[in-house]
Amino acid sequence: MDLSTLALFLPACFALNMAPGPNNLLSVSNSTRYGYRISCLAGVGRLVAFAGMIALASAGLAVVLQTSELLFYAIKILGVAYLLYLALQLWRANPLADAQTQVNKAGLWALARQEFLVAAGNPKAILIFTAFLPQFVAPDQPVTPQFALLGAMFLVMECIAISAYAYMGLHMRRWFAAPRGKRIFNRCCAALLSAAATVLLMARRA
Repeated sequence: MDLSTLALFLPACFALNMAPGPNNLLSVSNSTRYGYRISCLAGVGRLVAFAGMIALASAGLAVVLQTSELLFYAIKILGVAYLLYLALQLWRANPLADAQTQVNKAGLWALARQEFLVAAGNPKAILIFTAFLPQFVAPDQPVTPQFALLGAMFLVMECIAISAYAYMGLHMRRWFAAPRGKRIFNRCCAALLSAAATVLLMARRA
């Protein structure tokens, strides 16, 4: 893989990583409610889901998702339902609850699982890996090492996105320190998650 290919891949990939979406919104929300460190650690769940999708795309198994309409829509409906469930939880969240109490109640594992399920519940994500990453693979060179390198760089930049959105949430936490502000922020996040669910519901197979 030459430097010119990487020069095209890195900015295009980073734009995908930094684009607002359900997982990045979840990082903001988690940072606001539980703190920067907890939000970043919970993002590992998202990385695990994306790593699995990259592996599937590399193995060519994504074609199953592309050709099976039933599987695509089943995953999509589950993803929409889970986003709406998270939106409802945020809408009903008690702004007076202590953050540390909430962390102990939810648990880091549960927050990481949320990140994983939100990422895995979007069938379009694996199609992005199938359509996007192969564009930067040179056919005259071994494919698997190139795919592994591109996937690793994608995950590194996803870590940067997780940190950036969590940092954004940390500042929002200061802005919305009062209970009324917390309630407004939680409900705004709930509305955005519901909007993301609507967009996912309208998604069609490539």
